[in-house]
Amino acid sequence: MNHSPTTSKNNYKQIAQKKDPKRPLVKNCIRAFLIGGAICTIGQCISFFYMYFFNFTEQTVGNPTTATLIFLTMLLTGFGFYDDIAQFAGAGTAVPVTGFGNAVISAAIEHRSEGFVQGVGGNMFKLAGSVILFGVFSAFVLALIKTILLELGVI
Repeated sequence: MNHSPTTSKNNYKQIAQKKDPKRPLVKNCIRAFLIGGAICTIGQCISFFYMYFFNFTEQTVGNPTTATLIFLTMLLTGFGFYDDIAQFAGAGTAVPVTGFGNAVISAAIEHRSEGFVQGVGGNMFKLAGSVILFGVFSAFVLALIKTILLELGVI
């Protein structure tokens, strides 16, 4: 009987696959789509509110709308409601800007016992920092590509 490490790994994988519960992929996708869409619809309603009552334009309403969505997410996370929504929706809550707000406030809540400076302040942007970094870097690369294509007359 051959008990090589490769055979043991293959046996383990086969046993693990049999025991692993099947994930309802279609159901999860539908939930993510519906909740993510609902979050975006709420954001659009907030945009219309700002445009109607505060005379923002379509070009200037983006920042206050984003800030409002992040603030609402932080409130919902702080009161413990956002985790229930995220558990139900999965990626539907992680992809919009609300996922950023949740990441920031969750880290702050988790480390509050360490104090405001070293706990909350020191850990608040650990996860969000990478999101900001890659977001800014991606925006830079896309702007560079667009500038090059404009200079070449492609677009």
